[in-house]
Amino acid sequence: MKLIARFKRHIIQLLAALLYNLNFEGFATGTIYQGSSKGICVPGLNCYSCPGAIGACPIGSLQAALVASDQKLPLYVIGTILAFGALLGRTVCGWLCPFGLIQDLLDKAPLPKVRKGAWSRAFSWGKYVILIGLVIIAPLVLLGATGVGTPAFCAYLCPAGTIEAGIPLVTMNEGLRFMLGSLFNWKVGVLVALVLVSLFVYRPFCRFLCPLGALYSFFNRFALLRYRVDNEACTNCGACLAVCKVDIRTVSDRECIQCGACVTSCKTNAIRFSLRDMLANNLHLDGSRRDDAPPEA
Repeated sequence: MKLIARFKRHIIQLLAALLYNLNFEGFATGTIYQGSSKGICVPGLNCYSCPGAIGACPIGSLQAALVASDQKLPLYVIGTILAFGALLGRTVCGWLCPFGLIQDLLDKAPLPKVRKGAWSRAFSWGKYVILIGLVIIAPLVLLGATGVGTPAFCAYLCPAGTIEAGIPLVTMNEGLRFMLGSLFNWKVGVLVALVLVSLFVYRPFCRFLCPLGALYSFFNRFALLRYRVDNEACTNCGACLAVCKVDIRTVSDRECIQCGACVTSCKTNAIRFSLRDMLANNLHLDGSRRDDAPPEA
């Protein structure tokens, strides 16, 4: 059952990655798609400059809007992130993020794994530092100092941009290779380091560095689509916490990526996905509420 659940999740992750990157011609030519859909954000961390990308990354769009807004709030981008967060929370991280899929696959390498603990819970605050420092403050500071609004997170750290955009573009487009320099080497170094760490630590980028995960985490407890605990059925056995590979303290807290591993570990069937409850338990076809509908967590 656990293997089937994981397989289904990986299939959805793969389909999401394909849907974000339908411009297959771009991979062959080493060019970036510039169609009208590029003005629309996709839910997951998927680089705007990926040759296949047909949409924009929420974090890249937020940075670009901040430095181009003339001190006005980038309402469209903020609204899009709020909508994704309210609907999905960190379900995006577990099911709809291409770089999350890459880390999931790296974790399958038959190597010894570093167990989570107090150290990893402390490191999980790093993504909030990245969100505030590199995504919000740094682009505005650079704009004020140089007159150029640099998307600092994308330019200096984002490994998704390196593997999805930087490497494919310079591989397929010879005209871009003269631009390679110390910054590109730094980004490749960051990517290699994260790949190596991902072989031993589960999803280190998502847990410790990803600013998009930090944004979605604020919505996790009340997102429409999330895992919920039936407190009457729960025996507080702790099996869900033990099986979870990320740093949760309760199901659907800020660190939960909604992967569903906890569901198969629960012997009392106390953990259910909210959509299942809404469709199967809460409402009849005529709209009336069932008396035996489980309480929400």
